[in-house]
Amino acid sequence: MNGITYKNPEFFYLLLVLIPIIAWYIFKYRKAGASIRYSSIEGFSGLSKSWKHYLRHLPFVMQLAGIGLLTLALARPQSSNSWQDVKTEGIDIVIALDISSSMLARDFQPNRLDAAKKVATEFISGRQNDKMGLVVFSGESFTQCPLTTDHAVLINLFNDIESGMIEDGTAIGNGLATSVARLKESDAISKVIILLTDGENNRGEIAPETAAELAKTYGIRVYTVGVGTIGTAPYPVQTPFGTQMRDVEVKIDEETLQKIADITDGRYFRATNNDKLIQIYQEIDKLEKSKMEVKEYSRKDEEFERYAFLAGIVLLGGLFLKTTLFRNIP
Repeated sequence: MNGITYKNPEFFYLLLVLIPIIAWYIFKYRKAGASIRYSSIEGFSGLSKSWKHYLRHLPFVMQLAGIGLLTLALARPQSSNSWQDVKTEGIDIVIALDISSSMLARDFQPNRLDAAKKVATEFISGRQNDKMGLVVFSGESFTQCPLTTDHAVLINLFNDIESGMIEDGTAIGNGLATSVARLKESDAISKVIILLTDGENNRGEIAPETAAELAKTYGIRVYTVGVGTIGTAPYPVQTPFGTQMRDVEVKIDEETLQKIADITDGRYFRATNNDKLIQIYQEIDKLEKSKMEVKEYSRKDEEFERYAFLAGIVLLGGLFLKTTLFRNIP
């Protein structure tokens, strides 16, 4: 336990009440004594004082202690085992994932989207000290998960992604701009976007190059990944006879993806199969790391109950002594 903190320290002002109580007790004690005149005290010289005489102020002291303990309980003392700031190595990363219908092509196993999700979740699990977020885009874009160190939540949200969640299309510029918005307020020295797509920009209000310039302004590095085999890829098509596979041409705007990477001092990668996609994430995993401050919290334990219980015992004990043993002091 590193120490005690108080939830309501303002209650310590109640201790000021002890001052007039003590003053009143002293005044009352001096006035309460009776006096008898004797011609001589020689007959009392041999009398000894009892233990009650020496402890006559004990009930009052116990009452003061009880009030003090009760005040301490009202201040809500709390203990903690790991309430500290620590420095860890990490960067802030946003993954921008294309979820357009073309990501259902099966040149990856089981398809491009599921392969991308699987590799990305493994990447997330391996970077425990990083704050990470997720943006998805198709005909438009939105933030699936803001920057967080709770990777379990992030992975669950990753697993919930499906093609068709939003209007179809490929708005690369919008996806990149939304990712920049998630990172622009970050205090991390290194800020990275991993943008993964399998098509050409054909939707959205923001041009990919414009979004790249915006990323550069905020010191964000973008790593772009083009997903798809060379040539054609099998794509599931719904027909009156059920789902059939048809070969469709793979169209990836590599020129634009390369330009985005060049503008932001990043790199462009081409993934043509599952293994290549894994290798790309492994290479990105070797990025330089910067120091970031993480606040470690632990559950604070309430300690007021023990002080309240002790205050009750002391107050009742003082009252008991005052009305019994110290009722009459010889």
